[in-house]
Amino acid sequence: MSRSKVAPLSKTPALRKSEKAAAKPAVKTGAKTALKAKLPAPALTTSRKALLVDGSDHAFRQLVHTLLAFLARHETVREGHAAAIGLAGIEYTVLISVKYLAAEGDVSVRELAAHLHLSGAFVTTVSNKLQQMGLLDKLVDPADRRRLRLMVTQAGDALLASLNPTQRQVNDVQFDCLNADEFHQLLGSVERLVESSERAIALQRYLQPRGPDTPAPSQGGDKPARRKKI
Repeated sequence: MSRSKVAPLSKTPALRKSEKAAAKPAVKTGAKTALKAKLPAPALTTSRKALLVDGSDHAFRQLVHTLLAFLARHETVREGHAAAIGLAGIEYTVLISVKYLAAEGDVSVRELAAHLHLSGAFVTTVSNKLQQMGLLDKLVDPADRRRLRLMVTQAGDALLASLNPTQRQVNDVQFDCLNADEFHQLLGSVERLVESSERAIALQRYLQPRGPDTPAPSQGGDKPARRKKI
């Protein structure tokens, strides 16, 4: 009685893959650790003890990079609000700032510039453009004829009102991670950071004198030189 030959089972793709993986030499974790140990630690980018964790500025770097990520996303949100009503981002910011500041009293170019942390000349340029568009009025202050008061026109009011329902929903979502205490704490922290950043920019300019062909360091925010459209 003859014995029948049994055909060998064909290897599945998963089996062949596992065999290849087993055939590869194991990576020595000790070699990886030794290589990592040879890399020099990066120089500290801050020396303030309050900003260091166990002598490392890793958390500080994380804060800086996360702030950049937030600011980029918030700028996208602002540009979206502005585009919805046919304005550039800074035009929308100036218009809505005048609207809210006027609810507390008269608004001058100087007061608006201080509120937005921008130069008076730049705010004047943007407000002139909004005036030409019929969205902003400049009225002579009867108490001081050298002083102009900024007021949003009816057309400007209507434009902001049309944006409000969408604007409110988007802002609610963007800041829904904050409770009341966190919101007020963040507000105070950001205001102090703006002030300390101004001092940092002045120090940077002092420590890094510029030659005639060296561009000035950017201060961030809205500047006429950085915007194609005002």
